[in-house]
Amino acid sequence: MEIILIQDVKNLGYKNDIVNVKPGYARNYLIPQGMAILATESARKVLAENMRQQAYKQEKIKKEAQELATVLEGLSLRIPAKAASTGKIYGSVNNVQIANAIKEAKGIEIDRKQILVDDDTIKEVGNYKAKVRLHKDVTVEISFEVFAE
Repeated sequence: MEIILIQDVKNLGYKNDIVNVKPGYARNYLIPQGMAILATESARKVLAENMRQQAYKQEKIKKEAQELATVLEGLSLRIPAKAASTGKIYGSVNNVQIANAIKEAKGIEIDRKQILVDDDTIKEVGNYKAKVRLHKDVTVEISFEVFAE
């Protein structure tokens, strides 16, 4: 029996996949639990239309991410931090401070969860790099310098 999955099902498939399963599994578990629907001709047409619209939306989001990436390309930030004379920072510099520095420099608000620093936190003065993941296919590397106030 062919069904269309409405959500990801472990060991079976992902959302919007058309899969073949035994009729009892489909009728007694997948369909009543709301995990799948029958793959009728009309359901296939609806799925095809939804996939087409979803692809258009994803392409638009990716294009916006690429435009934002060109703006952030080559951006170099300076982040002040209170530090001892040895270069150790009191506290640390993390992705929150980097997001704030990007907002001040370019006026672009980026979610802190999209910023990946090589080390989780930075505890010394120096030059570092961070990756900003704007989309699953679009990543930009930003260099920044942490200096003592």
